[in-house]
Amino acid sequence: MSGGVGPVSEISAPKDEENEAIMKEKQEHKVFNKPQRSNNFSHLQQLNALVVIIVLSASGMVSIQDFAFVVFTLFYMYFISKVVFPTYSSAADAPVFGEKNRILGLYVFIGAMIGLFLPIAYIFEGILEGDKEGIQAAVPHVFLLASQVFMEGVAFSDRFSLPIRVFVPVVYNSARIFTIMDWLRTEISKGHREFSGSERRLFVGRALAMANMAFWCFNLFGFLLPFYLPKAFKAYYASSPEMKKAA
Repeated sequence: MSGGVGPVSEISAPKDEENEAIMKEKQEHKVFNKPQRSNNFSHLQQLNALVVIIVLSASGMVSIQDFAFVVFTLFYMYFISKVVFPTYSSAADAPVFGEKNRILGLYVFIGAMIGLFLPIAYIFEGILEGDKEGIQAAVPHVFLLASQVFMEGVAFSDRFSLPIRVFVPVVYNSARIFTIMDWLRTEISKGHREFSGSERRLFVGRALAMANMAFWCFNLFGFLLPFYLPKAFKAYYASSPEMKKAA
């Protein structure tokens, strides 16, 4: 036996192999349990996003152009995943910024509050106050963001590579900036004429539209394009068979 005094004898080798097997099994148990909890949370997010999509679609306030955009991105995502960016491994790719990045987690939470939860509350309050114009202006952004959350859940499955995961937030974020511009324009125009909502709602609507414009413009031009996209493509091409052969 080895107590740190001398080398390990041949008699103790099977014991060490058994201990290594046990440790390996524990490590694999930890590795496989964490993604399972993460996947369950991701599925819950997808389900909530799907509920928002269905409710807004049933309200009749979602335009045919927004529906067409979501359907087009779905088919295009599958197309480029087969033709341009195939997966190189059956295992899921590691996250670009790691799984335990607290700053990124806080950033995503703030985005969800500004872009989804608060606008949904704004829409429901508009139903009570009869502000149909404000509701119709906010719905396209909320619908596309809920669709983005759902599509990101689809893209993060094992069937899609890292570039496809980048494709979803970049394309949807770009499209939503135009819907937020329309929303902000509508909120500003309310101040020049009478509308059915309260003065407090006018202030909240403008503040919410401006906050979304600032946050999602920064998200696209300050995070996705200069940081997330290059890192994802670098990791994708580094794992390609051609790069591995060259190395």
